[in-house]
Amino acid sequence: MAGILFLFICGLLVGGLDAVDLKNDKIWFVGQAFNGPITFVANFLNQTLIQARPEALRLQLVGLGNVNALGTLFITLGGLMNLIVILDAFYPQPWDDRPARRKDDR
Repeated sequence: MAGILFLFICGLLVGGLDAVDLKNDKIWFVGQAFNGPITFVANFLNQTLIQARPEALRLQLVGLGNVNALGTLFITLGGLMNLIVILDAFYPQPWDDRPARRKDDR
């Protein structure tokens, strides 16, 4: 959990709140959505606080270029890490992988 939240928070700090955007970056949002409800909260805040403003003010609030892309990548990587954890939970390992020992093998 700490690694996933670290990537999410660092992605927001680097790329800004605009790094999570369902309307403009749909493909990236699919990977980001696996971070959980925090992604949908960040998207809601982005849509209400940044995207609803006039364009002149919005350009002052969004991260541009490589900085925004790096933040988007951090958040997406956190979501994909969480997807791997979810998939791993569906396939638990058996308690004992070693073959059974016979009593005379000691």
